[in-house]
Amino acid sequence: MSLVRLNIKGISYSQTQNGAYALILNEVDGDRKLPIVIGAFEAQSIAIALEKEIRPPRPLTHDLFKNFSDRFDITVKQVIIHKLVDGVFYSSLICERDKIEEIIDARTSDAIALALRFQAPIFTYKNILDKAGIYLKINPEKENDDSQSDLLSDDLISEELETPSKEEGYKGKTTEELNQLLANAVMDEDYEKAAQIRDEISKR
Repeated sequence: MSLVRLNIKGISYSQTQNGAYALILNEVDGDRKLPIVIGAFEAQSIAIALEKEIRPPRPLTHDLFKNFSDRFDITVKQVIIHKLVDGVFYSSLICERDKIEEIIDARTSDAIALALRFQAPIFTYKNILDKAGIYLKINPEKENDDSQSDLLSDDLISEELETPSKEEGYKGKTTEELNQLLANAVMDEDYEKAAQIRDEISKR
């Protein structure tokens, strides 16, 4: 079975499962998207890895795994989403240490959070993409924009997933006030709020 490389297109609040998020993976050499429902903690961890401006004061679980791996010269070479059963995706971490390769089972959300930290490519099999992949209409201007700021923007996928609009309260704040709120949100480890504030600052 042939492998298909995927990129992260965006994260959105899931309308189908309360407290969950939808992670959208995009086919690199095609137009199909692979939506995966993930938990709030994993969504937060992925968002932090994507957002270079937000740095947690203490390492999160996936950061700890990365630090641990670096200390013992373990590298995650790639992530493969290898199975889909009853709507649940199964993934593997392809790791290497001393030129010895090991395959470790992992939840897809954890695997992707780690792939971002190791800058490892993400793959799935063609038959999985044929089964679960969907076509979404994306704004052409945003489709060609590879900046990290768009990766977490609700505007990117809100129309396709019918996501609710952001909090309106930030629009009445000055940029200075927003920067202070951003700093406070990071200190409180509320990274979802920090990403929303950052998006409002970026719009200006």
